[in-house]
Amino acid sequence: MLLRKEDFGNDFIWGVATAAYQVEGACDIHLKGKSIWDVFVKQRRKIFQNQNGDVACDFYNRYAKDISLMADLNIKNYRFSIAWSRIFHEGTGNINSAGIDFYNRVIDFCLELNITPWVTLYHWDLPFELQKEGGWVNRNIVNWFEEYVACCVKYFGDRVTTWMVLNEPMVFTGAGYFLGVHAPGKKGLNNFLAATHHAALCQARGGAIIKSLQPRSNVGTTFSCSHIEPYRAIDKHILAAKKVDALLNRLFIEPLLGLGYPVKDLKLLQRIEKFIKQDDEKNLAFNMDFIGVQNYTREVVSHNNFMPFIKAKIIKANKRKVETTLMNWEVYPESIYNILKKYSSYRNMPPLMVTENGAAFNDVMINGKVHDPKRTQYLKDNIAQILRAKQEGVDVRGYFVWTFLDNFEWAEGYYPRFGLVHVDFETQKRTVKSSGNWYASFLKNVTTEMVSRFSKTG
Repeated sequence: MLLRKEDFGNDFIWGVATAAYQVEGACDIHLKGKSIWDVFVKQRRKIFQNQNGDVACDFYNRYAKDISLMADLNIKNYRFSIAWSRIFHEGTGNINSAGIDFYNRVIDFCLELNITPWVTLYHWDLPFELQKEGGWVNRNIVNWFEEYVACCVKYFGDRVTTWMVLNEPMVFTGAGYFLGVHAPGKKGLNNFLAATHHAALCQARGGAIIKSLQPRSNVGTTFSCSHIEPYRAIDKHILAAKKVDALLNRLFIEPLLGLGYPVKDLKLLQRIEKFIKQDDEKNLAFNMDFIGVQNYTREVVSHNNFMPFIKAKIIKANKRKVETTLMNWEVYPESIYNILKKYSSYRNMPPLMVTENGAAFNDVMINGKVHDPKRTQYLKDNIAQILRAKQEGVDVRGYFVWTFLDNFEWAEGYYPRFGLVHVDFETQKRTVKSSGNWYASFLKNVTTEMVSRFSKTG
């Protein structure tokens, strides 16, 4: 089948995505405050080879060249996040004008090159000063977040018309406040449940504040989603898969839609009640203009009596002997189709956007070029599955590749490379990979059989 951009319609959104901590660097200049990631990466054995994001892609100093490269590759939409601690040195209170100036420059340069900015307000980098007060476990986070959101809309809302409130709340609450493998490294069910409830409140309150200040804005939020299947079609594995699905795919979207938490299928959520106050349940709901889904793989789940709280375990992809990425995630393009169908089945679901999708493979530079056919095929196959869903009536309106640049991939450091553009982290040289060249040609509406390979370096 020919894969053609025109099959999606002229109004379908195509873009790329990055996140502040993963690309910006400049961790301690111009009055930027510390984030929880600035602190977490300095703890031994938390990050692959004790690496950190102090410099990362140096986007703070190289944004103009990087955005120019986007324009060269026919990219018209750029999703990026704002670092909260670059706006508020201490998380609240005095506004840092240098931080405002930086994002003004990024936004203005995007617009100058006819690239639409899509701004994510929170992509995991909470100001460390707020974490000292408990961070997402402290209910005051709702007020702190309201102040931050209002500030961003005030200073950027005259040019930014599309906002995403939170990036993948299930990940930053689960990995950061239950498992302790991401910043701030906290563990325990109570930490997780408190952080979950407060994040759910913030995703609704953030949307409401943006709309109150900028009624004509386009407001959404994003969720990490994985298609879930039972290990075998027997009752105990089916039940285990249902619980994992409630945890990974339903925990945040259902309260946002006014359905409450999925307590029936995930009994441990009964314990979240102690964090719920009067009027909270109605304040969890908000009518977003779109929902961002972010999918990379599927998960296969088995019953396991030894797993606390849910008696379920995800079977790692390498144990199942399937094709995997460097992250040990199964290559399973049908997952994005299944997720789009699942989310679209909710009553009153707003339009969907695929706000992240991509893969890390073992990229090798040979003679100054990076040929990454596995990533190109991954993108083709996933885009084809999105088209399949769209043709079956799913209201999906956009697709953003994760990611534009190889970057700091959280606990995995710089080892997994997701980018369309290779970054030499010693020299900061950018080299467009063959997947980036393919995407550029696709965006020019050249069919996959007609793609010409060209190389850009810089």
